Amino acid sequence: MKVNTNSNTYIIIYSIVMVVIVAILLSVAALGLAPRQQENMLNEKKTQIVKALGEDPATTSYDSVITKAVILDATGAVVSEDVKEVFAALNDLKASFAEGRYPLFVATSGVVAPLYGAGLWGPIWGYIALDTDMNTVKGIVLDHSGETPGLGAEITTPKHQAMYPGKTVYEGDAIVGVTLKKGGAEKGNPHQVDAITGGTKTSDGVSAMIFDCLNYYKPYFDAVRAAATVEAESNTLNE
Repeated sequence: MKVNTNSNTYIIIYSIVMVVIVAILLSVAALGLAPRQQENMLNEKKTQIVKALGEDPATTSYDSVITKAVILDATGAVVSEDVKEVFAALNDLKASFAEGRYPLFVATSGVVAPLYGAGLWGPIWGYIALDTDMNTVKGIVLDHSGETPGLGAEITTPKHQAMYPGKTVYEGDAIVGVTLKKGGAEKGNPHQVDAITGGTKTSDGVSAMIFDCLNYYKPYFDAVRAAATVEAESNTLNE
């Protein structure tokens, strides 16, 4: 029996069959590529963490600078040291923070804390590295999903991020973070960098993000700082 390839029935059946075949092929491809995609995402996170420490990922590996990856609770206590769990928390950092779970990377020369906040048009995020004093900024990496090119998107440039190293986040016992100051940072102010010209909302978003996220980790930072003070006093007494 000859099939009428011009009939509506044939066309509909043919279309359905082709859609099903294409869907199956796409599903198989997605499943096959998933492990590679996950590995690429993991490597990208590790690269950003290394960059935040002021190191070159081309010559410095994640494993050579990070000694431990942990999740802290709201008191600063370690609740997990499972590396997979820590990186999984980074995949939805907003939810992790809301749940009171704070991923942190302990480095040979300080710590790296992830950041998440809101810019003008969408989420902004990144990593900030602090020296062993839990106060001095070693470096920062910032990214966004939809800030305006040439304006808010300037937070991703090396020029902007180069202003952070050497700044401090504590003032006394309080974390004040680093503020992006409209009109330019005040000379000698250790807590300010220049805001993005024409990107006031994004600059405010970065300032708020750094302040909020660092305060999530304050109990842990305070404990490390207190322990360092006790050790320094003990060393002085023993001299």
